[in-house]
Amino acid sequence: MLISERLKTIIKLLADGEFHSGTELAEGLSVSRSAIWKQLNSLPSLGLGYKAVSGKGYRLNVPLELFTEEQIFQSLNVQARQFITLFEIHDQINSTNTYLMECARKNASSGFVCLAESQLNGKGRRGRDWVSPYGSNIYLSILWRFQQNGLASISGLSLAVGVAIIRALKHHHIENIGLKWPNDIFCEGKKLGGILVEASGESDGPCSVVIGLGLNFFLPETETENITQPWTDLSKITGQNRLPRNQITATMLNHLLPLIAGYEKDGIQAYIDEWRSYDCLKQKQATLHIGKHKIEGIVEGVDKNGMLLIKHSDGTIKSFASGEVSFSLS
Repeated sequence: MLISERLKTIIKLLADGEFHSGTELAEGLSVSRSAIWKQLNSLPSLGLGYKAVSGKGYRLNVPLELFTEEQIFQSLNVQARQFITLFEIHDQINSTNTYLMECARKNASSGFVCLAESQLNGKGRRGRDWVSPYGSNIYLSILWRFQQNGLASISGLSLAVGVAIIRALKHHHIENIGLKWPNDIFCEGKKLGGILVEASGESDGPCSVVIGLGLNFFLPETETENITQPWTDLSKITGQNRLPRNQITATMLNHLLPLIAGYEKDGIQAYIDEWRSYDCLKQKQATLHIGKHKIEGIVEGVDKNGMLLIKHSDGTIKSFASGEVSFSLS
């Protein structure tokens, strides 16, 4: 559903997780209490549960920290700021990645950062939907233009981005996070987030790349019915419902932007050893899906170029540049 200005105002008023009376909300918006009640009925469709208690009013089941440019920039370091040319926060958008890919086609500048409170058609890898409740997670995309070596210059970029995400989480004392080749963020066998890198341009000339991140802060149970794999979120990992979303987002950018800016020169080789230390697939029995083909074996990690190594039953080891990996938790 589309979010009206009135509903956005109500969400901002309720974001603190405290009770607000219908009278207070109605006076704040200069509308009737019945108009407030009608707007509140729209919250579940955004993934926001709320309680109504006679004599107290209304409150969200879980408090929200909505994105603000001011709070994010307060936590950005000087190095990260110099790489940002445009910065947008959307209340609602089809997909941050799709939006920046469209902006790239219209010659938007490198260093364009886009955030959204919710996505109508959030994108995962291979066209999958990404569950995107309002104000609950991080939906972030960055447009960057690489000038040399074309699409070859971004080989392994999703792995390096994974390293930056782990570094940012560690900065906030969030530990035991791993990476699943080629683009998933995991914790104890459950998916915490995903990375989506989309590129367009020349094979041997300039190219534009959109690096997207979806990271679960808090996923309401009502929003997870269609998720077909084990999942987790930062509230479950840390036991905290009031994590500083703006500050953590800024820390992500502090690590991501310098890495992306230097990637054309540094390549995956600068990050591959660290990526291996976070590898949560190594030595697991796994199945690699490439189109309609299935390749089974033991994961032997990744090679120096970030390609997946699989050991077959006959003892041979082969490398793969792309595909979707499934594995058992046993």
